[in-house]
Amino acid sequence: MTTSPVRPVLATSTAVFREGRVLLARRGKAPMKGVWTLPGGRVEPGEPLAAAAARELMEEVGVEVDLLGVSGALDIIYRDAEGVLGAHYVVVVHAALWRAGEPSVGPEAAEVGWFEPGALPEPVTDGLGDMVALAAARALQGPA
Repeated sequence: MTTSPVRPVLATSTAVFREGRVLLARRGKAPMKGVWTLPGGRVEPGEPLAAAAARELMEEVGVEVDLLGVSGALDIIYRDAEGVLGAHYVVVVHAALWRAGEPSVGPEAAEVGWFEPGALPEPVTDGLGDMVALAAARALQGPA
């Protein structure tokens, strides 16, 4: 029996800023259960990237934002102990300003919190600090 090759999956996440702090969610499901990250998820077929970012935020943590634009991109690649590729996600990170709603927990976000960009909790997903820094720089510029 042959298995299908692993293909990159397009996903989006959003660095939401409110009073200088960034919103993070601690993952409630595998992969990376218990790790802090930006809220986000997969882009659905036919769904514009910005719409996916806004939808995922509402589904995961219940907040509305003003999207400022893309601030970076990140590859998340999972390999097993033998080095066999298990998954590959290409995550496009948006910067945004909080508009409404208090973040809440759910199946995907076991815990949520607002953090200083330079003092993120541990553990975090690979590359999170760099993505938050890029998004913070974009957020300081404000709406285009």
